[in-house]
Amino acid sequence: MLPILLTQVAQAGFGLIDTIMAGRVSAGDLASVALGVGFWLPIFLLIGGILQATTPLVAQAFGARIFDSNSLHKIPQITRQSLWLALLLGLVGLLLLQLAPLMFQFLEVPLILQAKTRLFIMGVSLGLPAVAFYTALRCYTEALGKPRPVTVISLCGLALAVPLNYLFIYGFHIGSLTVPALGGAGCGFATAILQWLMLITLVTYLSLAKHYRAFRVFEHFEGPDKALILRIVRLGFPIGIAIFFEVTLFSLAALVVSPFGETVIAAHQVALSATSQLFMIPLSLAIAVTIRMGQLYGQRDVSGMRRLRKVGLTLGTGLAIFTMILIAIFRHDIAVLYSNDLKVQALAATLLLFAMAYQLVDSWQVTTAACLRGMQDTKVTMWITFFAYWVVAFPTGIFLSRGLKMGAQGFWFGLLIGLAVAAVLLLLRLRKREKRVAIKFSQI
Repeated sequence: MLPILLTQVAQAGFGLIDTIMAGRVSAGDLASVALGVGFWLPIFLLIGGILQATTPLVAQAFGARIFDSNSLHKIPQITRQSLWLALLLGLVGLLLLQLAPLMFQFLEVPLILQAKTRLFIMGVSLGLPAVAFYTALRCYTEALGKPRPVTVISLCGLALAVPLNYLFIYGFHIGSLTVPALGGAGCGFATAILQWLMLITLVTYLSLAKHYRAFRVFEHFEGPDKALILRIVRLGFPIGIAIFFEVTLFSLAALVVSPFGETVIAAHQVALSATSQLFMIPLSLAIAVTIRMGQLYGQRDVSGMRRLRKVGLTLGTGLAIFTMILIAIFRHDIAVLYSNDLKVQALAATLLLFAMAYQLVDSWQVTTAACLRGMQDTKVTMWITFFAYWVVAFPTGIFLSRGLKMGAQGFWFGLLIGLAVAAVLLLLRLRKREKRVAIKFSQI
């Protein structure tokens, strides 16, 4: 979990840096980045979620080596077909983001924010193919129990994020190349460049490091294998959609509260960005649980899978209590870090109280979903997520925020209710799945 946590903190840190640096320009620039992320993040995570199927498939093949030595030969095949899928998803995602500004009028995005939001989306979309390739390769190495290369690359990328953002926010002139000051929108172009640099670095390392030579992923590239790609999609699409349902709910909150003005949007983004950093803790635990659960699933170790579930949920509970304490103590300091605007600070500190309230249920639902994904059970998780977030949370949030005029606080209360429903339903599903897996393995 620990190197994965560092990786996730670094990945979340990219958004944190964008938010802080855009907020230092103006509240309008911060609001534009928040709206742009509302479009970019769901597509980014949908692609990443689909490609996450690489993790349990590679982990299962790696774990099954104790029964079948030929299972190791499946690992490079799975990885190469995942890269073919990444190419397709990256290009489709780029196209969708380029078309996203057509929805501005329908979503009532304030006219004053549209130009900068459009420019941010245009820039960040150029990095989506790199994101897709990087995700596939990251899943491959982490499933082998080797998360540290990605951790080091992510931390190096984080160090580059500040100077790259600075160049594009305030403009620069190098020889005949002149880039004007783009304000907060420049963060999108900086992010795209950074994603390509990270991909090139990871490919180089995986090609040269001794540990990966046995798998020879890049030694040759067979054409697309329709059957294997469809297997990845069948397992990964529900993962991607489940993540899409959850993250879209959070991301579209900025659009839901946009009619209340840029101060409310900015405060919402501050609270969302801060809690996103803390969410990296249970998310990292969940990724580690998925990897280990996939390996145990390949080894047919039912008792080990049950122990892992208990340890994962217990540790997740302790970490959630820790993050609740941090929010309670430092919520005002967090708000000050993000913005100089006193109104934004006050509202953001209030919204962080709602974020504190849902830490427990959020940790439970993400860890439980990770156990299910490690067992290659993803379809039911998708439907549970849809129900909890879009049948319960979203309508409740809109009713409270707009119907009862509670503003951003109302929408965040709706999020809390949805996460609680998801946690309960996923826990029930996990118990049922464990019984089925035990019966299945006892018959082999």
